[in-house]
Amino acid sequence: MTDMKHNNTGVDDLRPMVLSEFGGQPDVVRELSIVLDAAKGRGELSDHMLFAGPPGLGKTTLAGIVARELGLSMVATSGPLIERPGELAAVLTGLGANSCLFIDEIHRLPKDCEEVLYTAMEDGRIDLLVGEGAKTRTVRLTLEPFVLIGATTQSGLLSAPLRDRFGFTPRLRLYDDVALAQIVQRSASILGLVIDEDGAKVVASRSRGTPRVANKLLKRVRDWAQTQGVDVVTAEVAASALEAFGIDTMGLDYLGREILLALCEKFGGGPVGLNTLAAAVGEAPGTLDEVYEPYLMHRGLLSRTPRGRVATEAAWAHVGLTVPARAVVENLEASETPLFDI
Repeated sequence: MTDMKHNNTGVDDLRPMVLSEFGGQPDVVRELSIVLDAAKGRGELSDHMLFAGPPGLGKTTLAGIVARELGLSMVATSGPLIERPGELAAVLTGLGANSCLFIDEIHRLPKDCEEVLYTAMEDGRIDLLVGEGAKTRTVRLTLEPFVLIGATTQSGLLSAPLRDRFGFTPRLRLYDDVALAQIVQRSASILGLVIDEDGAKVVASRSRGTPRVANKLLKRVRDWAQTQGVDVVTAEVAASALEAFGIDTMGLDYLGREILLALCEKFGGGPVGLNTLAAAVGEAPGTLDEVYEPYLMHRGLLSRTPRGRVATEAAWAHVGLTVPARAVVENLEASETPLFDI
């Protein structure tokens, strides 16, 4: 294991660099390949793109691949960093010819900044107000040709006019264990870690359907194997390593289990509102909503009802508790109640 001590491979080094290496999203890859090949065949820029889906599925990676495939220079920023229309205008006017502008968390752009993008995306220009009072005037600036790529975990928060200006809007979904195991094996080879097929499957099964989590867990397995003097990561080694870091058989970490325990023990299985549940576990509502809930729902551990979040029978079993008969009745009623504030 000596060779691994000096391997400082970062997250960027584990990212696929070309579309053919991007696994686990066959429909997105197929459709994106058509869009890019057609654009290159015409000698044109592609349509603007919006990649949607839970965190860690490869939206940023795909943006980099698109820029490389089209031979564009990429400028990256994020929605929370842009607070005023003038700041966005400065970014847009600073783009060189044939550039790709990547905006992560684009749903967090202020509404007045979204409006700047309308004409930028559709007409290749922006209109700015300069001066004050009676001297206020509109200045029209023509932009260099560019491709805008947005990434969002909540596409519904984008205004309809902005969403409609994206020509290609694929949604990335949680990965299955087979695809994740292939990603784990690829990353292990880059990291200089020897892992067998069963070991990769164990890491994949606890990665919450997310490549980012898979690579993070793989690095912790590498750390544990190194300290234990293990040369080959088998299923047993991978399981022991992940248990040492508090990752259970479903891939839940401490907070994931706390969410289920709070839901079952403190709220009788629900229904409970997002903000209340988040306060109970001491975490931001956005973390629960964007990071944990998609996977908990994917595994059938949590349901969203009109009245709030509800623990399923599988959730009670996973945390080692017996579901009260009362909770089954109340949860059924919650799923049928036509309320909307959750």
